[in-house]
Amino acid sequence: MNIKEPLSGIRIIDLSTVIAAPFGATLLGDFGAEVIKVELPGKGDPLRSLGPFSEKEPLRWSGLSRNKKSITLDLHKEEGKEILKKLVSKSDVIIENFRTGTLEKWGLGYEELKKINPNLIVSRVTGYGQTGPYSNKAGFGTPATAFSGFTYLHGYPDRPPISPSFSLTDYITGIYVAFSTMIALYYRDVIEDGKGQYIDVSLYESVFRMLEFLVADYDQNGLIKERTPGLSGHSAPAGTFETRDNHWVVLVTSSDRTFERLTQAMGREDLLNNEKFSTNSVRLKYFDQTNKIVADWIKTKNRDELQKLLDDYGVPISPIYSIEDIFEDEQYKQRENIIEVDHPRLGKIKMPGIVPKFSETPGSVKHVGPDLGEHNEEVLTSLLGYDCDEIRNFKKNSVI
Repeated sequence: MNIKEPLSGIRIIDLSTVIAAPFGATLLGDFGAEVIKVELPGKGDPLRSLGPFSEKEPLRWSGLSRNKKSITLDLHKEEGKEILKKLVSKSDVIIENFRTGTLEKWGLGYEELKKINPNLIVSRVTGYGQTGPYSNKAGFGTPATAFSGFTYLHGYPDRPPISPSFSLTDYITGIYVAFSTMIALYYRDVIEDGKGQYIDVSLYESVFRMLEFLVADYDQNGLIKERTPGLSGHSAPAGTFETRDNHWVVLVTSSDRTFERLTQAMGREDLLNNEKFSTNSVRLKYFDQTNKIVADWIKTKNRDELQKLLDDYGVPISPIYSIEDIFEDEQYKQRENIIEVDHPRLGKIKMPGIVPKFSETPGSVKHVGPDLGEHNEEVLTSLLGYDCDEIRNFKKNSVI
């Protein structure tokens, strides 16, 4: 049965580069939106130059830019701007992450573009937002993570704070891009008198929004939470523990009922009658002591034995997986979390599967990230109506 994709008919112009905003466009493309990625002629998205590589192929590009069409366009040139404006007239959404004011400087700001297409939605991604004293600062994920308050929390108290080991903030922001774009589309297309609008998404706010516990604790208790190497201040026991066979696991008891089940698994139900361990709020005061009791017990169990025992008792625990572990795990296989897609030069390449899963309108991966300008002729002729002579002149003048 041929299932119509849920975002079929939505056309997105992806003017953005690297990770955060492009990831948002990719998520929408996974569910049927037509995403036309606009790149600088001869150079393309800097993501094409980021590792890892295989045979000079940028491996991240294949998955992060999947399901997109690539056209080249120099927006510094008047002809390039005119082509973009023609494309805007036939599109629903622009996703961009230029530095604040750049599109306005080129005469392509939201106010100008909505004259061409009043129904246009423009999702704008920057480090610090379109307003405020920091709006013109250069914004990248790692500095934005530090600014958000997230980095301050991570690491050991006697060592420097640590940043995430991958572009976490960029990917979180990409989810906000997709989420906010869908809200804007719903408002435009479903709500009476709905219309186009622009969306202001910043990197630091995407992470800061998740730190409500930090805000509440400082506001009400004056507490500045310092960095710790694991989850603390929320539940006890919680953390990273080593098994008898030298594997690492993570265990968290986020409710008193969960702790009760853990004590049953441990054969230590006597802890429930001890005033130090009777409730989570009390256990937090004796966090180190609580964790040590659990750590000593876990050290008597092999990883697989521990996993089965605590699974049977309904206690949340997981081994700490490497990517090799992930490739071998049956849960990942049955959920199709890793899929294999044809690649024009590498033959096949694996990448993360579609998330989330829909019962009636599943997403799909039609192709890997495109070659630079791969869809120039298709978009310029079929969609915008340019003829072969015009396209030749665009190439000659380095417009495309």
